[in-house]
Order: sequence, then structure tokens, then C-alpha cells
Amino acid sequence: MASSAPKARAREKPQGDEEAGADLRLGEFENVTGLTLSEARLLINAVMDKRKKQQAEVSETEMLIKTQDYLDVFARFKQKENIEAVERVLALHPDLESFERSQLGSLCCDNAEEAKTLIPSLTNKKSDADLQELLDEITKLRNVVEP
Repeated sequence: MASSAPKARAREKPQGDEEAGADLRLGEFENVTGLTLSEARLLINAVMDKRKKQQAEVSETEMLIKTQDYLDVFARFKQKENIEAVERVLALHPDLESFERSQLGSLCCDNAEEAKTLIPSLTNKKSDADLQELLDEITKLRNVVEP
């Protein structure tokens, strides 16, 4: 009987001491403010618009273009007002690390179980009910019609 080929590659060990598991170990990024994908999109677009208005040399590298394309597809919130509203909702939860808040604002999980699976460090920080309440607030903002 022939042995079957592995279905996935072996997972490589992280090079640094960073890990976003049940215990957050972010290494040099420990005290860095995290951005949601929507905030990153807003920031990059604002910088690019400012440079174009100032008629500054705008070098649109392949990496920049790919990053903008990625953010255009995966940023859940497109309007500045909605992005700011999500940030205000998340800021009401100082018990969460910046990384966790940015992940919640980017992933827009449907329920607490999904959020705790994707962001394991939330497991012992919030009850399912409290986390679901936060997710519902984010979902309300996401359901606001954006042009």
C-alpha cells in the first residue's frame, strides 16, 4: 500500500520571539499601535493624495500598488467616518491590546467563538457575551451603507 503525500507543508517555526497565540509575544512590536486594514488604507491614500497635490515625486512601486490593491479588497470599512467610529468603539475596551483591537476591526468576526479562534489571546480576556456585544457594535457599523 502506497503512503499518501502530506496534505500540507510542515509549519516553519517563527524566526523571532513574536507569537500571536494565547499569550501575545510581539517582540519589538509590543508597544506599537496597531492599525486595522481600513486605517492603513486611509493613511496610505491620504499620504499619496497629499504628495500628488504638492506635486511631489510620487514613486508608485510595485509593492505600493499591490499593498493598495490588497487594502482596497480587504479593508472592511471605506469611509473615514465609519473607520473613526470603529476606532471609537474599540477604544472603549482598554483591556484589549492594540494588536487585538486592530485584528477585531480588520477581521469583523461574526461571533465570539470565531474571534477567539482567530485571535487566541482573547480567550481569557473577555467573556463570550461581552465579546459578542463588541462584535455586534462593529457589525452595526459595517452594515451602514457605504457608497
